[in-house]
Amino acid sequence: MDRVAEILAEASAEAVEPRFRALASGEVMEKAPGELVTVADRDAEAIITRRLRELLPVPVVGEEAVAADPSLALALRSEPAVWLVDPVDGTSNFVAGRPDYAVMCSLVRSGRTVASWIWQPEFAACYRAELGSGAWRDGERLSRPPAPADAGKLSGILKSRFVDPDHRHRLEANCAAFGEVDPGRSAAGIEYPGVADGRFDFIFYWRTLPWDHAPGSLLVTEAGGVSARMDGSAYRPEAPGCEDGLLVAADPATWELTRAVLMAD
Repeated sequence: MDRVAEILAEASAEAVEPRFRALASGEVMEKAPGELVTVADRDAEAIITRRLRELLPVPVVGEEAVAADPSLALALRSEPAVWLVDPVDGTSNFVAGRPDYAVMCSLVRSGRTVASWIWQPEFAACYRAELGSGAWRDGERLSRPPAPADAGKLSGILKSRFVDPDHRHRLEANCAAFGEVDPGRSAAGIEYPGVADGRFDFIFYWRTLPWDHAPGSLLVTEAGGVSARMDGSAYRPEAPGCEDGLLVAADPATWELTRAVLMAD
């Protein structure tokens, strides 16, 4: 656990942080419409991939490698163990000079996340989780207290960008029942820790790319929360293409209450 945390911090210090608010012309590209990538993403992923494979020689499914060759993500289905890497989560924030970005990694065995790490460089915060053993921030054990039982007192995040217009309209209208709804921080590595340490009570996502959600989902569940599909099935990291919603909440009762409010006709 310690060595992987060191690898993320090392890669960040070598390839990411020196370029924060210092990206040169030509160091920011568009890999898909509306999806940015920088030299920091690519260089950090190369460093992390090499060092993780030295630690445990299993396939590495990195966000930027999959952008170049989508078939690499199939290792999540075919291999007994896989590293998942998001070298700069929140690239749009990074490009804009906002501090809400993270460097993330998780270890998946037989389709289940068993360990995860989130490094937030600008906040010098390290989150980690191990299946069955708990979640920590900077070595301090996280235990998420129950959220309020009244929907009007809950605070959360609704990520509706990729939802179809009719469904999005219903979700956004139903959010009026909650106390406070944030549009999100454009970085799962910032948002998930917010549930684990009590800043938010829930998050609703639609698009669930595995490198974005495996680290935080394990962090939240090991802190006592819930990360589940809208049918109640527990989150499992899957190859891109599973776009059917994911609800993360502080505790089981909050998950049920939030789902009922969001899905109300």
